[in-house]
Amino acid sequence: MHLDEDHEQRTQGTESAVFIYRPTFEDFHGAVRARARKTGAGRAETVLLPLVTICLTVGFGLSRELLPVVVAVSAVLGLGAGLFGAARGRRGMARRLHGAMATYGQCRTEVDERGTSTTGETMSYTADWKLFTHYAETSELFVLLGGTRASCVAVLPKRGAQEPADVDRLRGILGRNLRKV
Repeated sequence: MHLDEDHEQRTQGTESAVFIYRPTFEDFHGAVRARARKTGAGRAETVLLPLVTICLTVGFGLSRELLPVVVAVSAVLGLGAGLFGAARGRRGMARRLHGAMATYGQCRTEVDERGTSTTGETMSYTADWKLFTHYAETSELFVLLGGTRASCVAVLPKRGAQEPADVDRLRGILGRNLRKV
């Protein structure tokens, strides 16, 4: 029994998951959507713009003493405009993230107990677990989130797993090092 525990500790220290993929806009759009749903900062960004738009619209209508029906219609239109603006903002954020990562070309990311190491065709970077605090999993992605306001985002597409066991290994590594949201 003692030998099994010893072996498990050693293999946990050397366990890694490898993903090879080319970053796509859809990866980052999915990551930004997951961030918007799973983090307080993302939810606040989603709600804030429509709320401000409605308040300004209603405030303007009331200050001009418009008919209540006009104010109500304006509020609904303001809500629509605010929701559209929030969606466009997330799309723009995904476009900027993809633009920064597209220069890497095809990426090879290895994740282990120390953190992540990504090597692309033109550059590479390494991040230890101190950079990230949480992670989210979607049907297609693992999204690593950092900071109390989730200001740091990293994306690992499941399609890049070199073998099906890499997805399960990654779940284990993330579970030991980060909190799932």
